[in-house]
This record gives sequence, structure tokens and C-alpha cells, in this order.
Amino acid sequence: VQLQASGGGLVQAGGSLRLSCAASGRTFSSYAMSWFRQAPGKEREFVAAINLSGVGTYYANSLKGRFTISRDNAKNTVYLQMNSLKPEDTAVYYCAVLRSWGDTTPTAADYWGQGTLVTVSS
Repeated sequence: VQLQASGGGLVQAGGSLRLSCAASGRTFSSYAMSWFRQAPGKEREFVAAINLSGVGTYYANSLKGRFTISRDNAKNTVYLQMNSLKPEDTAVYYCAVLRSWGDTTPTAADYWGQGTLVTVSS
């Protein structure tokens, strides 16, 4: 599967962005999906995950309530709605197939997309 993330950009603190991740192939609905992010000079960190049907989700504790992950299997796309953005949310955001449900480490994910840059100005 190939993943293409989009929707990043420059936004002021307090603003919102919606990221999209389009997947190629006909097996998208067979994969749990995830978002990770990597800020400059920092390690890649987990953001959110969603199960095959879209009913089950989990988030990094620090982001719960501000970020929402969703998916549309008919469009082979997973989304990340980000609200009340803060300068510390500045990072490259990556989508990936999640191999191990419940895991939050980057090693639990495969087929990384190329990432989309989100910059939050203060």
C-alpha cells in the first residue's frame, strides 16, 4: 500500500487544520491506520490510531480532545482533524499502517507516507 499525506500548512495558534492521507490499493479497509509526527530535533511520536471500521480509536494522552482521527474506507482515506493548535504541534505529520493495535511506538507501523508539514505560529 502507498500512502500520500496532504493538508499541512501554516496556521496561527488556536487555528485548525485537517490532514488527509490517501491510500492506494484495494485493501485499505483491511488495515488499522495511524498518524505520527516528528518535530525538528525530536523523535517521531504517536498521535492517533483508528481501527478497520473506524469505530475504535485511541490517541496520545496529550492530544486527546484536540485531535480527531477518522476514515472513509470508500475513499481509501484517513483524516486527522486538529483543533486549537499550539506552536508545539509544529511537526511533520506522517500516516502509516498500524500493525499492532494498541501500540504507540513507530515500530508498530509500516508503509509510511511522505509526511506533510504543519507549522503553527504564535
